[in-house]
Amino acid sequence: MSDLQKHVQTVLDELTESGAETGLQAAVYVDGELVVDAVSGVADSETGRPVTSDTPFWSASTGKGVTATVVHTLVEKGLFDYDTRIAEIWPEFGVHGKENATVGHALTHSAGVPGLPGDITPDDLTDWDKMTSIVASAEPWWEPGTQTGYHAVTFGYLLGEIVHRATGKPISQVLLEEVSTPLGISKELYLGVPQAEQGLLARLEDAPIDPAAFGDMPEDFPLLKAAPPAIMPSASYGNRSDILASDIPAGGTMTARGVAKMYAALLGEVDGVRLVSQKRLEQISAVAVDDLDQVVFAPSPKGLGYFLGRPGGDPQQSLNVFGAQGMGGSGAYADTRTKVAFALTKNRFNPTEASAFERVSEIVTQAVAGA
Repeated sequence: MSDLQKHVQTVLDELTESGAETGLQAAVYVDGELVVDAVSGVADSETGRPVTSDTPFWSASTGKGVTATVVHTLVEKGLFDYDTRIAEIWPEFGVHGKENATVGHALTHSAGVPGLPGDITPDDLTDWDKMTSIVASAEPWWEPGTQTGYHAVTFGYLLGEIVHRATGKPISQVLLEEVSTPLGISKELYLGVPQAEQGLLARLEDAPIDPAAFGDMPEDFPLLKAAPPAIMPSASYGNRSDILASDIPAGGTMTARGVAKMYAALLGEVDGVRLVSQKRLEQISAVAVDDLDQVVFAPSPKGLGYFLGRPGGDPQQSLNVFGAQGMGGSGAYADTRTKVAFALTKNRFNPTEASAFERVSEIVTQAVAGA
C-alpha cells in the first residue's frame, strides 16, 4: 500500500500546485490500519501556514456521519433503540402528528421536519434552545416514516437533542467521551470546536463558481426551505468563530485522518477500540430507505444516518459503502466489503462539485481492488 500513499500524495500535490485546490488532506484505513496519510498545500492562504495531518477542516455535512455515529454508540450502550419514539425521550417533540416518530426516522431523514423558517439566520443556528424548539414545534411535511427527505440542517438538532435528553450532556461532549477520546482523536474530530482550539483550523476560501451550476432553482424548491439561503454553507460561514464553537451537528470539523479512523472503528477494531458490534454494523449500513428524496428530488438510498453508495457513481452499484459528503467538497465513508475507510478534507469551498474527493476515492477503490 506504500504505492497508494505515493499515488495519492502525487495527486494532492498536483491539485494544489495547479491552483485547483488550496489545501487538502486524504486518509485511508484498510482493515484498521492507516495506509494513506497525505497532505498538500496551505491551511491559510493569508499566512502561508501549511496543512499538516493534524489540521482540522470545517467540512459541512460530512459531520452528519459523525452525529449518526454518536447515536449508534448510545444505542449500543442501551440508552435507547432505533424504534424508540422520540417523544419518549423528548416529550415536547410529540405534537402535530409527530407522536410516533422514532429515532430511526430521524436517522433516515424520514421524521418529516426538514423545514426551517425562511428568516432563519446564522446567529439563530448558534442558539440550541431556539433551534430545538423550532424542530419540536414543527408541523411535519409528511407522516413520519412514510417518506424521506434530506433534513439538511434539522438532522443535527433532532439527533443532537435526542442525545442531550438521553445523556444530559451536549452532543459534542458525548462525541468526545464515546468516540474521539477512546480513538485518540480528540483534537481531530469535533462538532463544536472550543474557541481556544480554533487557531489550529484551516481557513476556508470560496472557489470561483459559475452561478449557472446551480441551475434555475425555483424559490419554492424544498431544499431552499430546508436550508434557506441565509444559512447555506459557504467559506465565510465555516470560518465564523461562533458557528465553529456551537453545536450545529448537521456539520462538523475534522481531519481526514480523524474521521477516517472513526469509520474504520465502525468497520472493526482500531488500536483496540471498536465503536459498534458486527451485528450493529450490519444494521446501520444496510439499506433502510430507498425512496425518492422529497427535498432534493433524487434517488438517495440511506442507511441509519448515512448515505449509501460511493460518491461519483450510481449508488445502487455500491450499496456496501456508507458515509456522508459535505457541501464544499469534503467527505468520508466506509466500505463494508473491502474494509476501507476513506476521507478527504479541503479548504477551497466549492458548493457545486466534489471532483477532488471523487478522483482520490476512485484511485483508492482501484488500488484496493487490485491489491
